[in-house]
Amino acid sequence: QVQLVESGGGLVQAGGSLRLSCAVSVRIFSIETGGWYRQAPGNQRELVASITRGGSTNYADSVKGRFTISRDNAKNTVDLQMNSLKPEDTAVYYCSLKVKVVPALYARDYWGQGTHVTVSS
Repeated sequence: QVQLVESGGGLVQAGGSLRLSCAVSVRIFSIETGGWYRQAPGNQRELVASITRGGSTNYADSVKGRFTISRDNAKNTVDLQMNSLKPEDTAVYYCSLKVKVVPALYARDYWGQGTHVTVSS
């Protein structure tokens, strides 16, 4: 079965950087789209960044200029580079990928279990 493996979370001081990685546990055909979401205590889950198969990206206003989402189509991974981190970035970060397991029209969404990011002031 397809599982998303998230890594890279942790504790960092304000102004520091972290790189989150999202990898697929089994061999697949392709990732159609990918996104990183986050959920802070008391808040709804929000989209942080997304990327299409062709590499087009979108970012939440709060992270523009600081975060960069990228993908490696050969490795089937989607990463989120987070720079100039702020305490407001503290949250559980979730990876979500729309995956084609086989070369067919069908694609479905998968979610990771989340990785904690804590930014201290």
